[in-house]
This record gives sequence, structure tokens and C-alpha cells, in this order.
Amino acid sequence: SPVLARLMRARLETLIPAGFGRLADLLGRYRQRAKDRILGLETRKRFWEDVIDGPIGNLVLAGKDREAEDKLAGLLDDREAPTDTGEVYLIGAGPGDPDLLTFRALRLLQKADVVVYDRLVAPAIVDLARREAERIYVGKRAGNHSCSQGDISGLLRDLAAEGKRVARLKGGDPFIFGRGGEEIEVLARAGLPFQVVPGITAASGCAAYAGIPLTHRDHAQSVRFVTGHRRGERLDLDWQHLASGQDTLVFYMGLGNAREICAQLIAHGMPADRGAGLVEHGTTSRQQVHVGTLATLPDRIATAQSPALLIIGDVVGLHSRLAWFEGSASADPSFLSGSIEQSDPASVRSAA
Repeated sequence: SPVLARLMRARLETLIPAGFGRLADLLGRYRQRAKDRILGLETRKRFWEDVIDGPIGNLVLAGKDREAEDKLAGLLDDREAPTDTGEVYLIGAGPGDPDLLTFRALRLLQKADVVVYDRLVAPAIVDLARREAERIYVGKRAGNHSCSQGDISGLLRDLAAEGKRVARLKGGDPFIFGRGGEEIEVLARAGLPFQVVPGITAASGCAAYAGIPLTHRDHAQSVRFVTGHRRGERLDLDWQHLASGQDTLVFYMGLGNAREICAQLIAHGMPADRGAGLVEHGTTSRQQVHVGTLATLPDRIATAQSPALLIIGDVVGLHSRLAWFEGSASADPSFLSGSIEQSDPASVRSAA
């Protein structure tokens, strides 16, 4: 359609900075010098990508063409030839919705030669990588690890040592129950460069999309993130301490042990009618929110599937009033009849 083509051309013109023409001229003038100076094709391609995406490209777009040319000439004439050492970008992919990626995450993902990703990373996020980038799946499920953590860390190290730029995509935030620290320890010992890009952790993203504020001055002054995954045969947690407070509890990887978690909290003194919710496939079109109490929730989530996040606390009662994201929801009527959202609005306002 001519009309569609015209609109697309106009849109592209608004997206591409006018300075790109001058940048192209600059690169053309130094193309042969770079070819003579940097012998490897892949290394030379990476050099040009760093020039375009880095300070030199930014200088041209800012109208500082002379300064940009001086820097480019300095890179080619005065410094050692670029090496083949790669780099790893440890990227938090967020809880599922691709729109929740940071700009930095997207930029580095699109620079990567190789994308290493796990089960919790949405396919739509992996698809944002360059088409020519190699994709390596290293997903793990509870009790079924296709790759051990040691294998994954070693893979990242070996790929970077080969000169590859590696995007290591991890669901949520890599430093919150993501074992990201273990992976970059291996890189640090090997003397290989890396960057860490934080992501929106599952607790924050899933709670927000479910309309469950993790803290609220009337109901929870603090929040605790807890792993609900067994280490060996036991779910070894300080149940007495967890059950005694009024803070919100968020259990990662807790779906398989949700019944035991609820039972242990009740056994250690937490009221059986304390609000409990499960957010299944949070922030995605498949999101489902199950709401009940410690006593009733386990039966309500018998058919739920991971990834899922377990939230326990009085704030769960706010879900039906604050939910905004389209998705299936189920709630225990007995819980709703006495929960926060049924309170007298005037009393809520006066308490605030």
C-alpha cells in the first residue's frame, strides 16, 4: 500500500537521527584504515559496532564531528589493536512482559553474538536479540536440570574467552534468587569482563500486575523475599520468625511447596485466616491471580502451573479493589467477606 509505505517512511525518518548521515561519512573515510589495522572480520565488526554505539557515535549525533574524528583516529593509530576478548552481559529479563525490560538491557541484548537464556525468560524477549545471534537454552526445572549451574558458568566463561559478546538472560533480577553472583564469580576469576543489568524482580512485577501492594502503611511496614525451594529433602526456613511478624512474605519458587509453607506458618502461630495469594504467569497475557487464606489457598491452586509467586499478608486483601491488569482471577468468598476491600471506605480514608 503506498499510503502505508509513506507512513512507514515518515516514521523511520523521525526515529533515525539526522546525524547518522554524517556518521556514515566518517566511517566510510576510515573503513580502509580499520581494515588494515584490525585483521579479524568478527573483531572488526565488533569494533565498528562499538564506535557507532559508543562515545564516538554520540559525539557525531551531538554535532561534534571533529572531536569524534579525532577519537576514531586515535583508536586506530595510537592504541593497541583490539583484542578478541569477549564480554558477558548479565541481564535481568524481568518477570515476563517485554515492555518491562530496561533500555540498557535491550541495547546490550541487541549487541550480543550469543544469547544464553533459561526457562523463565519469555520467548518474546529472546526474540529481541539480533536475528544472527546464536541462541543457547540452558533451562532448569525443579528436579530436572538440563544443565548444571557449573556447566552454565563454564559455558559463559568459554564463550567470552572465545571473543564472543554474550547476553546471559535471567528471569527477574539476576541478583535476587537468580544465582547471578555465582556466574560472575567464575568470570571474575578468569579475568573476563562483564556487566550486570538489573531487572524488575518477580515480586515487584507480579504484585504490581496483580494489584497487591507489597507494603502499605495501614497493613505492612516491610516485605521479605524468601525462597520456597527445597535444599535437599527439607524446606529449611526459620518458621517461627516468619510466622511472628506482620510484614508481607513473598515466596519465590514456592508453588510446589505451597501447602507445606502455609501449614508451617499456621503451625508456628500465624493466623489461619491471614491473606494468601498466588500469581501465576505474572505480567503476561496468561496471568492468573488466586486469592484466599493460609487455610484455603493450597486447595485453590492445586492445578496452578509455574512460574508462580506466593504472597502472604494482609495486603493480599487489596487485590480485588486494586487489580487493573486484565487476567483471570479466583478468590475465596469466605476470605473476601472479611477482607480489606470490604471495609467501610470512610474508615479506610480516616485510617490513612
